[in-house]
Amino acid sequence: MQRFAGLAFGAENFSPAKALFLRRWCCRLRNPIVHFQLLSVGDGLFSVELINGKYQLSGGIDPLALCKEHGTPLYVYDAAVMERQFRRIAGAFSYPKLRIHYACKALTNLTVMRLFRQWGAALDCVSIQEVQLGLMAGFVPDNILYTPNFAGLDEYEQAVQLGVKINIDAIPMLENWGLHHKDVPVCIRINPHLMAGGHENISVGHIDSKFGISIHQLPHVLRVVESQGLRIAGLHMHTGSDILDVDVFLRGADILFEAARKFPDLEYIDLGSGFKVPYKPEDIETDVEELGEKLSQRFAEFCREYGRELTLMFEPGKFLVSESGFLLARCTLVKQTTSTVFVGLDTGLNHLIRPMFYGSYHKIVNVTEPQFKPRIYTVVGNICETDTFGSDRRIAEVVEGDILCFYNAGAYGWMMASNYNSRPRPAEVLIYQGKAHLIRRRETLEDLTCNQVQIDI
Repeated sequence: MQRFAGLAFGAENFSPAKALFLRRWCCRLRNPIVHFQLLSVGDGLFSVELINGKYQLSGGIDPLALCKEHGTPLYVYDAAVMERQFRRIAGAFSYPKLRIHYACKALTNLTVMRLFRQWGAALDCVSIQEVQLGLMAGFVPDNILYTPNFAGLDEYEQAVQLGVKINIDAIPMLENWGLHHKDVPVCIRINPHLMAGGHENISVGHIDSKFGISIHQLPHVLRVVESQGLRIAGLHMHTGSDILDVDVFLRGADILFEAARKFPDLEYIDLGSGFKVPYKPEDIETDVEELGEKLSQRFAEFCREYGRELTLMFEPGKFLVSESGFLLARCTLVKQTTSTVFVGLDTGLNHLIRPMFYGSYHKIVNVTEPQFKPRIYTVVGNICETDTFGSDRRIAEVVEGDILCFYNAGAYGWMMASNYNSRPRPAEVLIYQGKAHLIRRRETLEDLTCNQVQIDI
């Protein structure tokens, strides 16, 4: 049951998209008499919600109890949110030959990868190690696309031996391919020269990007393909991350369609990803339903012109797991200076680097005392660097020992974590079918030293 502005509705009355719209509409009203409360969170729509004055995770799980059991800092993921996102993107397209590849660089925990395989996803991998993890998670080689960047020929050789699909993004490697494996079909990654993405570090389709083969080098590519007798099975592009404008995808698709007409034996076209997810209650996101409607029609028209149906592929990562994840951390100290009140935590950029690396925003709430009077804080970590998670944040009053929660921590959180300052990486917990499961134990000092070789000195 969901309660909206004093009226109760059964959960069956809301699709995920409608429920999400209602919540954001309610937030935009900024009216204290309007209240939207999720009384049943089994559908995973909002996996950390304030209910009866306390924060709860999906299935009514108490985040404070998880911290007591597993310690802090702690990553928590909600499988229901991952599945919701996968079903949403898969259901947005009416074109029948659609394949969604999970870009596992966002989160390669084997349990998470196995879930996406069970839901019907294929896999996008950027290293041979990710390929090997995908095979361990049960993906068949034909459902894995290996898309490295500046990988050595030895990695490509391993990919050939493992039987996965291979994506090439440089002309020299394409020329090498003709010398060694011209009978192995490959995909070519094209740089469409579209500037897109929410930050310069995640914009990868512009003219100065290291990724892909420039669309202006297509005549050179065609000469290599013809002279070497290469089999080109697919074309691929990826312009960046946090792309809001649907027209960016459509423009990129048109560029790729024009290039595809020069390759008569294609089997698939991969349009990458970059779908923006919301980070704030009033934030906007990529309208994947609009994209699905427009692109399905446009792709079907292209296939009719091409002469046969090709497979349409996407490779979302952040879109599938970002909103499912939360980082829980303990306040170690509240420190007031002449100008700022700092909340220091038992985590830092070594566990969540995105705010410092990308300037990314993560909502932060006080899970322990959500009803306390809000105050303005700058939230920082315990690393010996400038280590700021958020400045001038309005958070319920924090005291030492309180647990703070970071939202949107499912993608590139644990994956970009390090042992900087010789601090171990956190444990990971997955909420699956209403129960919390430990899916990665917390590292120990022994883990940090186990591969060191000490010599006699």
